[in-house]
Amino acid sequence: MRIFITFGLLLLLFTGCSSVRSISGHGFYKYDQSMALLTDIGPEKMESDFVKRRFTFKSVNGEIVYGVLSLPESQPMQPGYPVIILQHGLGDHKEVDYIQAGTRQFLENGYAVVSIDLANHGERVTEEFDFDFTGDTKYRTRQIITQSVFDLSRLVDFIESIPELDEGRIGYYGISLGGIIGTIFCAVDQRVKVPVIAIAGGNINLMFGMKALSGKVKDYLSVIDPINYVRDIAPRPFLMINAEQDEVIPPLMSKLLYKKARNPKDIIWYPTKHRELPVEKVYGDGVEWFDRYLN
Repeated sequence: MRIFITFGLLLLLFTGCSSVRSISGHGFYKYDQSMALLTDIGPEKMESDFVKRRFTFKSVNGEIVYGVLSLPESQPMQPGYPVIILQHGLGDHKEVDYIQAGTRQFLENGYAVVSIDLANHGERVTEEFDFDFTGDTKYRTRQIITQSVFDLSRLVDFIESIPELDEGRIGYYGISLGGIIGTIFCAVDQRVKVPVIAIAGGNINLMFGMKALSGKVKDYLSVIDPINYVRDIAPRPFLMINAEQDEVIPPLMSKLLYKKARNPKDIIWYPTKHRELPVEKVYGDGVEWFDRYLN
């Protein structure tokens, strides 16, 4: 199985709804939650021992978002499932192998699962370009992140419209780029009750070297660096899962993000590289965290 193939350019660069009241004070990510979702939900499809439905909805900026909803078959069509938003990393999509593995593990433990394609990923690819924070495509890179944060909040609006799902028990599990985006999302959208972030970090400005503290860099990163948001996840319980030998997300960036977060929080380290995390174990860590705080 290909494990967590995400956010690869960072290694090269790092060389040295309900109403608006549920959205936190970061004004950039506020939006009109009365905007019609224009949801389109496909027919149920049996996948071994669970039920799958494909769906689309309209997000901010007119974007159409493609997603998959999976429900345990053991109690089909029953209201009140706690639901996990399970989010892929850079260059992948909502049904990549490690997302399918996580979906099955969460389903086996009684959770519904929703996954969407991030902006310009999967069924939403509109152009090919380098995901690059410092080069000529840095503004398109930033737009992928900001749009995806909006999309995830609109996904919560979608969850609230599905009777089988418990809108009061929403968890998030984001992997690498999905963790970076998810840290921002979970901070600005208080409807997510329990966030779990895997192989992600903060202080993206470190890759800018001597320009790291310049006004231009701060302005550019102000709305996309998780370090600026992570404190607002508290008092919700926050779990980070990281790799001690991560060659993609430097461990320093993960440590800085964890330090900035407020309690309650915990961090788990595995003695592996980015793409070598033991899939079943790291999803098991998420199951334990959700069982403790979401049920």
